[in-house]
Amino acid sequence: MEIVINSDRVEQLKLYSELLKKDVNRILDEALELYFYTKEKELLEKNLESESAQTSLDYNEFWDGVDID
Repeated sequence: MEIVINSDRVEQLKLYSELLKKDVNRILDEALELYFYTKEKELLEKNLESESAQTSLDYNEFWDGVDID
């Protein structure tokens, strides 16, 4: 695997490393963790929307004609 980071990002990493007193690797790890969390959440929400679109009955339509005694 080859990872290429443009020079602007490298400078930002150095700057934030100094400001936050954190290792660059730690910053990258935290950034990737947040990225993956956000993407996973987006995918789950998209899947829920897709499932909801398949079930278009509202509450009354779903329970219409069902008698529970």
